[in-house]
Parts: sequence; structure tokens; C-alpha cells
Amino acid sequence: MKFLVIGGSGTIGYYLIKEFKRNNENFEFTVNNTKIDFENQKILDITNEDDTFDLIQKNNPDVVIHTAALTNLDLCEKNHQLANSINVLGTKNIIKGCKNTKSKICYVSTSFVFDGKKESYLEDDVTSPPNFYGFTKIKAEQMVQESGLKYLILRTDSLYGWTENFQRINPVIRVINTLKSENNLKEIINWYNTPTFIPDFVNALQILLKTNKRGIYHVSGSEYLNRFSLAMKTAEVFNLNKKLLIPINSDLLNLSAKRVNVNLKNGKLLDHTGIRMKDVDGGLKEMRKNKVNYLKN
Repeated sequence: MKFLVIGGSGTIGYYLIKEFKRNNENFEFTVNNTKIDFENQKILDITNEDDTFDLIQKNNPDVVIHTAALTNLDLCEKNHQLANSINVLGTKNIIKGCKNTKSKICYVSTSFVFDGKKESYLEDDVTSPPNFYGFTKIKAEQMVQESGLKYLILRTDSLYGWTENFQRINPVIRVINTLKSENNLKEIINWYNTPTFIPDFVNALQILLKTNKRGIYHVSGSEYLNRFSLAMKTAEVFNLNKKLLIPINSDLLNLSAKRVNVNLKNGKLLDHTGIRMKDVDGGLKEMRKNKVNYLKN
């Protein structure tokens, strides 16, 4: 089976590339950052229809794993045109290429397709975005579902784990870096997530593909907690000073994009594959055990 990873400079794509290399998989990958120097990398701007089509046609993959996206919620809210061009039109271009090669598409989505009004969410619950980022991801999901292609849609939430310096920082790394510097850190008490350990997500993605699963899966962590609690657990596991953490309410931040609390349930993943996603303690302890970056192993 040949894979094409689109979005290899992002956290998920980069972890996936490393795993494919370790396992000697047949794969190619793209990045969108010309400052990154990976071996055999291909630069791709998915908003360019012709380039995207040509690259997929040339590689002729069995599966295209689409991890590329504009994920900055506030930037999406401020710049609808940019968010739409990357998250919606970019996905449309990838679908066009997949149709030509009859490739299966695996699309990485988000908890923000839901409005947070329910206590928890299953895969077949009605979507309703709270912000423009969520709107673009719903549109992309719909295009994937209506494409006629074989597909996987994987929704996830609040990814954490070791990262490279060219990647966006995640909540756990922010806590570690700030507390190690002995600085105070304000963390939010009214934002709840199902934090997802990145290696767990990548492992689940690979198993879902290898077992030829289709449809929508929630690939998220097994614990629902607020950001302040996540920070406290991080401080405890990494033996950092919890007294430097300051609880605040998100209303003080005056952010552009609305955040909502979404509890993604991952029972379908367990039922169909036997995969148990880690709770926060499990993920953090594995991070601590492997202080050398996962991406370097």
C-alpha cells in the first residue's frame, strides 16, 4: 500500500512520516514550509489546484492522508478568505486529485464541528460549528463524504506531545517551557477538552488504515478536563512548580473566535479496533519516560 501524506510539516503529519520511515512503509509526503529541510520532501500549496492535482497524479497513492489545515481559530475568524482557501478549497483540490487516481482519502478533522450544547458527542451527532474554523472543517468533511471516494474522517481534540521548534506549541509544551523558566502561567478553568496524545492518534490512524476502516471516527483522548487541570497534571508529572499556575476565566482574553466545550466520545474506535486511547496521566507519563523527542527516535 502506498501512502501520500499531505501536510508533513504539521505535528500529525510529521509524526506519521517518522513512523512510516521506521516501519519502511511505501510513502511520499509534502510540506508547505520552504524553511524546513526534510529528505525527499515535496513543497505543496494545496490552494494551487493544478499543483495539487499533478502531485497526486504523479504519486498515484492508494491512500492520501490529508493533515494540512489552517488551525489558528482566531486567524480563521479574522480572515475568512484565508481559512476558506486552505481548509475548504484546498480540500476540494485534494479530492479532485484523489478522484483521478481513485485514492482513498483520510481527512483529519476537529471537535469544533460541534457547538458544545450536548453533554458528549458521538460520530453521528448533528454538526453545528461555533466558529468559522469549525465551519470550514464541516464543509471539508461534507465534501469528502460526498466525493464518492473511499474515506476516513478522524475528529480529534487538543493534541499534545513533543514537537519541533518549527511547529505550533501545544498546551502541555507551553506549561513545561513556562514553568521550567520559573514564570507564572495563566490557564483557563472554563475550557474543557479531551486532550489527545499525538503518538496515540498516529497509531490509531495507521491501524484504521491497515484494517481498511471507513467512515467517521473520534480519535481523541479518554479524559475530559479543563485546561487548568491539564496544566496541574503536567506540572505534577514533570515535577514542576504548580504554584506558578494561575487559574483564569476565558472571558478575560477577549478572543475573536468562540470556544466551546466538546466531549468527544471514542467508544466507536474501541469497539471497532480494540484501541484504548490514553488518559492524560498516561500520555504525560509516556512523554516523561521518553524525554528524547519522539521525533528523534
